[in-house]
Amino acid sequence: MNEIERKFLVLNDSYKQEAFSQSRISQGYLNSHPERAVRVRIKGYKGYLTIKGKSNESGTTRMEWETEIPVAEAKQLLTLCEKGVIDKIRYEVKEGKHTFEVDEFFGDNEGLVIAEIELETEGEMYTKPQWLGKEVTGDERYYNASLSHTPYYTWKNK
Repeated sequence: MNEIERKFLVLNDSYKQEAFSQSRISQGYLNSHPERAVRVRIKGYKGYLTIKGKSNESGTTRMEWETEIPVAEAKQLLTLCEKGVIDKIRYEVKEGKHTFEVDEFFGDNEGLVIAEIELETEGEMYTKPQWLGKEVTGDERYYNASLSHTPYYTWKNK
């Protein structure tokens, strides 16, 4: 149930030509407490309920539990979420044996593009695509739960 993930800023949009999949995502938080977050997500035509625990010191590993729920229920739960529903398109890009998930944000987070890679271990090696920029793993400003209540536009130029 642990998720090991690294996050990066993205330098340009060449990932779009490399993507094998893309999906529109809407997600909100029933609870965005730093110790635990409860997320509702609609990805394409599917709904999900996810619980995430607090990240370890490096920000790389945390507990994650997710289950698929009917999209009608997800839509209903989104109406109960805290202010700041996230709107983004996720592009999936294969690089070596890994898949990068690249999120292009809209609304109050427009202009932000983040790539994530899930790993089996914290020290696992992976191939970095040319469009991968600065690592922001552990920087809580880039967590979706944080972006929902402190959007990118409020701090991007600081």
